[in-house]
Formats: sequence, C-alpha cells, structure tokens
Amino acid sequence: MSALDKDIAREFAAAWSVQHVVKGCCLAAQGEPDPMEHIILDGRAASQISDLDGRAVCVGFHAGPCVVTPNIVRTRNGTSLVSIDAVTDVLVAQMDNRALIELMLVSEPIREWANGIMQQEQVRKADREWCLAALGGADRLAWFRRAFPRHEDFFGHYLIASYLGMTPVTLSRLRGAERNTTLD
Repeated sequence: MSALDKDIAREFAAAWSVQHVVKGCCLAAQGEPDPMEHIILDGRAASQISDLDGRAVCVGFHAGPCVVTPNIVRTRNGTSLVSIDAVTDVLVAQMDNRALIELMLVSEPIREWANGIMQQEQVRKADREWCLAALGGADRLAWFRRAFPRHEDFFGHYLIASYLGMTPVTLSRLRGAERNTTLD
C-alpha cells in the first residue's frame, strides 16, 4: 500500500471529522443506517453480529490507530450489518462514505490507499474463515495470538472466544491447559 505524500495526506486528514465516543457506546448499530467510514485514532472497538435472540458473535477487532472495516463490506443498502461498539473510550475520525468515494475518484493516491485497505480486509476475513474451518481449538488460539499479538490484553476473553468460534469456557480451558503444561 502506497503512502500518501504530505500535501495529499494533509488535505485528506482535513476531510475527516473527529469525535470522542465513550466506552460502551456504538459507532454503528446493526440494522440501522450507517453511511460513515471510521478510523479509530485511539482506543479499541469490536464489531459484532447479533441474531434475533440477541446472541452476538464477534467478527472484528479494532485497536487504534486502525481503519475500521470499510462501509461497503459492513453495510447493505446503507444499513449496517454489524454493531461496532467502543470497548474503551475511542477517538474516531469519520467521513461519509460517498465523500470518500468522491475523493477516490479525483485522487489516485487516495484511491490506492482505499483499495489497499480493502485488500487487507479481504485477507483478514479469508484468514479467519480458514482458521475456523481448518483448525481445532488450541490451534485457533495459537493462530489468533500470531495474527493479533497483544489482543488478549486489549479485548475481553468473551469477545476473543466468540471470534474464534468457541465458548468462553472452552477458551478458559485451553488457556488453563497451557498454564498446566508450562508448569510441568
């Protein structure tokens, strides 16, 4: 992914609005309109999908600074497919997705930046699908630790367990078995 030169980066940054989101609040709510792109400047958030009974599955972690899954991937017809919840207080930059598309049309460097973000997201989703389909519990946890160093310190274990397709009890047992193995 190419870096933006200083002048383009300065103009691009000025197009985003910055706001503070308090821990526990939503950046986007599943089933609600969501026209925004989000960049977490500081703090942490998690993306989750809930079923009709309210059971949630974690589908993404966002530890700032990072770009949140692009709008085109997480919405259908302008409606959010996921909830994005602040796990800590979050400083977030936001831009209407149509404004970003306009900038992409007139600026090749911004278009390359956005396309690079999309490619990274596709790889991240494919890696997780492979992990869930091909690995057992202990190997999933090992994969997670390689893919997301330090996230065990940053996010609740219930979110990590959900992301890995297991219960929090299973995750706890896997972690306990590791501790017992290292003590032997």
